[in-house]
Amino acid sequence: MTGVAGRGGGCRGSGRRAAAGKEGGRSRSAQPRAAGGGGSGSGGGSEEEEQEQEQQRDGGSLFLVNKSGFPMDGQTWERMWGHVERVHPDGGAVAAAIRSAARLARPSVPPVPNYKLSMSIPEWLQAIQTYMKMLQYNHTGTQFFEIRKSRPLSGLMETAREMTRESLPIKCLEAVILGIYLTNGQPSVERFPISFKTHFSGNYFHHVVLGIYCNGRYGSLGMSRRSDLMDKPLTYRTLSDLIFEFEDSYKKYLHSVKKVKIGLYVPHEPHSFQPIEWKQLVLNVSKMMRTDVRKELEKFARDMRMKILKPSSAHSPMKERPRGKSLSPRRRQGSPQRRACRRDKSPAVLDKKGDLAALNEVGYQLRI
Repeated sequence: MTGVAGRGGGCRGSGRRAAAGKEGGRSRSAQPRAAGGGGSGSGGGSEEEEQEQEQQRDGGSLFLVNKSGFPMDGQTWERMWGHVERVHPDGGAVAAAIRSAARLARPSVPPVPNYKLSMSIPEWLQAIQTYMKMLQYNHTGTQFFEIRKSRPLSGLMETAREMTRESLPIKCLEAVILGIYLTNGQPSVERFPISFKTHFSGNYFHHVVLGIYCNGRYGSLGMSRRSDLMDKPLTYRTLSDLIFEFEDSYKKYLHSVKKVKIGLYVPHEPHSFQPIEWKQLVLNVSKMMRTDVRKELEKFARDMRMKILKPSSAHSPMKERPRGKSLSPRRRQGSPQRRACRRDKSPAVLDKKGDLAALNEVGYQLRI
């Protein structure tokens, strides 16, 4: 999410870790990735459209995405530092101090959390959130990992593994993918994306967290500049209580929530080719009463728990049947015709000659 907090804090730490990764050659992901929209829900397009998507503004500032993989190419590297110099209060001095340093301290690499049988689900979720906080929030203005929302789940899980290898700061969208990856081994934990569109000082801002449902309680995982706009404990009885908690947190920073988008449960199969459903329910909450919002959220949550809702990708268009033509294979002329509406279970008509011997004294045919 962009713009809820000041832009100045944190660029120094994020820049040093990125510089260490660039200069020190600690990356194991040297293959460049295919270009695509940075965090947009649409698929591929022309090169001009992809550049326009990458340069989109969120909260009045450019939203830049690293599409070159690791190590970064020279153009992405210089663009990142140029953006830092423009938006940071001491951008020029910060960039010069880091880039001209003869020796940079090696950044710490937090260990990936491992689930233990003695852990409860809330403890495990807290361990995942602690790991994300140790990676830190990315304040450079350039998202290090490209997240294309239209990619299959299997591809996004590969990106999550790359996050654990590189141990670089992440943003909210990357945190959602990483949270899905780290909770894949817990089938009792249902995960679904929650997106917010807010308005402040003439600008619109976007944010996304990973909603959690387990044992009748709701919570969330995520990353943000603000501590009360990311993870929420697994204590909320209803989905509407969780959403209203985020809305109240936004009010502390004078942000008004305009829209809330909620996706479907993400499957626990990491090799699935099904994409994530990001916005199954879209609520224009700024034009709705809270009672109406609660009613819609609770109906949606009930349908999700009952597994009624299906992703839009699962619905294929029905082919129109040509009038007067049959879609079944053509029968031979000698084959008998059957009724279309009922299966014929009656015994075959007996031949008057020779078949009487197969009948018993009651008159039924004996089957051997």
